[in-house]
Amino acid sequence: MVVIIIGLLVGAAVKMMTGNLGIAQDTRVKADVDALSTQLKLYAGLNGFLPTTAQGLDALVNQPSGEPRPREWRQLMDKVPLDPWGTPYNYAAPGTHNPKGFDVWSSGPDRLPGTGDDLGNWDKSPTGN
Repeated sequence: MVVIIIGLLVGAAVKMMTGNLGIAQDTRVKADVDALSTQLKLYAGLNGFLPTTAQGLDALVNQPSGEPRPREWRQLMDKVPLDPWGTPYNYAAPGTHNPKGFDVWSSGPDRLPGTGDDLGNWDKSPTGN
């Protein structure tokens, strides 16, 4: 009887916490996108331009070898984080959502860009708040 009650309590706790995982993942994406955006702005401030889409976010970790070559390159991050679903963040400059700047985004839980669940720097509140 005690085991059944404990099982019911554990089951109820898991059910109540299921929604929290999605909120935590969205919050993590927002924090990562904000951090990446800050470092990209610093890169642009140091060099006078953003990394190209081809150079990507790796330009924050490793000095780009292609053109345009940064004149004041510094390693701004130890590594580029993966999103909560284990997928690399996407980057485009100029951006589709920010044509005068850049887009940084996660492909979301389905890991496919452009399918409606992407979370990026154009969405100031991925959790809907």
